[in-house]
Amino acid sequence: MNSVASELRTGPAAPRRPLQWGRRIFAGGQRQSALAVPAVTAGVSVWRRLLSFTGPGYLIAVGYMDPGNWATSLGAGSAFGYSLLSIVVFASLMAMLLQAAALRLGAASGTDLAQACREHFGKRVNLSLWLGCEIAIVACNLAEVLGMACGLQLLFHIPMGIGVCVTAFDVILVLALRRRGVRPLEAVIILLTVIIAGCFAAQLIWLRPPPLEVLAGFIPSSGILTRPDMLYLSVGIIGATVMPHNLYLHSAVVQTRDFERSERGRHQAIRYATLDSNIALALALLVNVGILVLAAGAFHRAGLPPVTELGKAYRLLTPLLGVGAASALFGVGLVASGLSSSITGTLAGQVVMEGFLDLRLSPGRRAMLTRCLAIVPAVGAAIWFGSAGVAKLLILSQVVLGLQLPCAVLPLLWFTTRRTYLGVHAFGVTTGVALWAVAVLILALNSWVLCRLL
Repeated sequence: MNSVASELRTGPAAPRRPLQWGRRIFAGGQRQSALAVPAVTAGVSVWRRLLSFTGPGYLIAVGYMDPGNWATSLGAGSAFGYSLLSIVVFASLMAMLLQAAALRLGAASGTDLAQACREHFGKRVNLSLWLGCEIAIVACNLAEVLGMACGLQLLFHIPMGIGVCVTAFDVILVLALRRRGVRPLEAVIILLTVIIAGCFAAQLIWLRPPPLEVLAGFIPSSGILTRPDMLYLSVGIIGATVMPHNLYLHSAVVQTRDFERSERGRHQAIRYATLDSNIALALALLVNVGILVLAAGAFHRAGLPPVTELGKAYRLLTPLLGVGAASALFGVGLVASGLSSSITGTLAGQVVMEGFLDLRLSPGRRAMLTRCLAIVPAVGAAIWFGSAGVAKLLILSQVVLGLQLPCAVLPLLWFTTRRTYLGVHAFGVTTGVALWAVAVLILALNSWVLCRLL
């Protein structure tokens, strides 16, 4: 099997596994016509080309508005008002840069990040990267499962332990949708994203936050660096926003698009996939900003102590906003957030497992194994800590995600900033410097958190 570098140097005369890797994740290796997303061809309008690439970005974006984001944004807004809005924006810009790198690797090389690591790194390095990514996936799925179970408890009074077990059924939804192709799966995710955004839009209309105070929150504050509690939450926000396993997933799902396997075709694919990703992540940014503004305007301005528990926020919203539906919309959005992000988390787990280990399992077994890695610790946490401890676990899980970011970011930049691997599709000097600066910042924040925890 030729390496990525040699394939790009010799041209597309003998393409390796075109679309098979991305399609296998979504249909167990069956090459079905339903999976063939319309090709990007000459003579097609810009809008139709963009439409053909619309979808993968939303599969990724829902991970950036999962219950872990809710917990960190609620804690940040209720404790510090609008002061950490600048961190939310900064984290989202970092996410856009890194996701652009992930999709570039997938579209230009025909391999996802996990597969590229297995082909080019040694066994020990791959084992370390795989373990780090699995820890991140378990931490993220823990947040998604607990968040969705909490939403079910708030809306329908289902005990947390039972609610966690109910979340296992989203695997059945994944399998059912995947058999029909990637488009139905993307359509469901987009619908859930619209529901989440609509819930917070309604609450912000009822809240009517002061525009000048909100705008002031987008200006970075010196307190972020001088106050350890603000910096700790800032690292949690970055960890919740820049999710390491989504980098692996994006590099795989972009390959479900059918485009010309030439330098020109790959360049077009990268351009339209990046536009799709940025639009979806901009929507996720608005949702995260909305969560923090809601917490700051409803809880911080009322003089309440920091609200980090989802259940407490649910109970306080109706009396504070004066609208009976406020709490219900919060619960609906929370369930939609947990469901959508857990679906993509399950898919990311399959990409990582197959990419690093080359483990060939049936789609059902892969999905159940990935889900069990999250449900087992979530059931234990729900029984041991109850709903009162969910908030602390959610924030801790996001900090763990931040600590695991180097396991995905460093190899991703190693591939995408070097012409040895991506040829003409590698990032230029300016973008490469910006990406490596982001990586250095992540390492610095991680070192600070480790020193604080130890």
